Amino acid sequence: MSKQFAHWVKRLRESDVPAYLLLPELIAEDIKMGRLSNKDRLPTLRDLSVELELNYTTIARGYAQARKMGLIDSKTGSGTFIKGSLQSAPIRGGSAAEMTMNLPPEPNNAILLDNMKVSAAEMMGKSNIYEILRYQDFGGSDKDKSLATQWLQRRVPQVKASQVLVAPGIHSVLTALFSMLAKPGETICIESLTYPGVKAIAAQLGLMVHPIHLDKDGPLPQEFENACQTLKPKAFYCNPTLLNPTSQTITLNRRNQLADIALKYSVPIIEDDAYSMLPTHFVPALATIAPELTYYVSGLSKCFGAGVRSAFVSSPSVRASQRLAGSLRATTVMASPITNALTSHWIENGIVDKMLLAIREESTFRQKLVTNYFKQGTYKANAQGFHLWLPLINDWSAVEFASYLRGKGVSVVASAAFSSIPDPPQAVRICLGGPTSREECEMSLKLIADTMNNPVHPHSTV
Repeated sequence: MSKQFAHWVKRLRESDVPAYLLLPELIAEDIKMGRLSNKDRLPTLRDLSVELELNYTTIARGYAQARKMGLIDSKTGSGTFIKGSLQSAPIRGGSAAEMTMNLPPEPNNAILLDNMKVSAAEMMGKSNIYEILRYQDFGGSDKDKSLATQWLQRRVPQVKASQVLVAPGIHSVLTALFSMLAKPGETICIESLTYPGVKAIAAQLGLMVHPIHLDKDGPLPQEFENACQTLKPKAFYCNPTLLNPTSQTITLNRRNQLADIALKYSVPIIEDDAYSMLPTHFVPALATIAPELTYYVSGLSKCFGAGVRSAFVSSPSVRASQRLAGSLRATTVMASPITNALTSHWIENGIVDKMLLAIREESTFRQKLVTNYFKQGTYKANAQGFHLWLPLINDWSAVEFASYLRGKGVSVVASAAFSSIPDPPQAVRICLGGPTSREECEMSLKLIADTMNNPVHPHSTV
């Protein structure tokens, strides 16, 4: 066996991915690392099958896949050569490069990961295990509420522990709030582009949603006021910081206008501020402008990890918090005491802050990768956020574009998923986070850019 392909043999033996799918990834990695260069000649099918101890057909399928991805080129009588251009994303466990679920990047920080493991073990070692295995009063322990209050006070300084609940994820809080504030058939105002879960919750509860269109500053005040006058909405939901999907942040002036209208018509505000901890420069929350009407919701899913199902909600009053606790109890029973204890421990010892800093740094690095392939002004993003909104050109439709990319190994989300209006803009949301590595992220961005700029539309793939 030659040394050149020894690492291929090792990877093939250790991986569960079919060999013919892994082979193109190995070629792509060697190109990326400089072990293979443009016009380098590869072994013949028969020679490589001997080197890798695989059958001839498997090598032939692997070469065919690499050829489809633009990695290699074969010429009759001359052999197979490295082409050098990457036209598809690397295979990840036999699945597409996942850029759909909007979750934070996973920083490659061994020291931080070790600290998290040690800290988690420390928490469990000090805990009364039976105590955190029992049913508990809804909303978390006094310690949980105290630390959640400290967390919320970073953005809403006047928050009081008596008005704070710890809940099992933001989505569950939104479900409880919608069911508490509106009855089937009644209306809630939402942004025209918004978190898809809101539409799903409303549909499940039989609620009507009324879209408020967006401009560069946020939801249009006149549309919101017209809705308040004619539709009598039971609440106004918004995602004011780094809006999912467009990454837009509502300006302070627009927040003041929206708060004034909500106060004028006594419309409760549901402020879903899941991304608020990411930017170091933030706009005052609506809960600081209209505290008597605003349910302020935050959590750790977007600034720590989606698997940490801990959300914190501050209600406008103690009475409102008690009502919300009843609604949450009916739908979720309680947040996991084990999760609450671990979350509180990580907030208390500073692990959450270290992870937040690492996620900001990793997001900033990945946003810089975006600028290598897209010009400023052609997309919307925040330098410390981990998603971007990409309006399409060359008459691509969002559905066609997303479908074509999926066939090339990259998954993005078409605008229709976020739209509460009949005719959504032709755009896609791209997540830069999750388990995707920096290298995979960059290769995917290159593929997306090449695809968007290609005026030939492969309609047959849709």
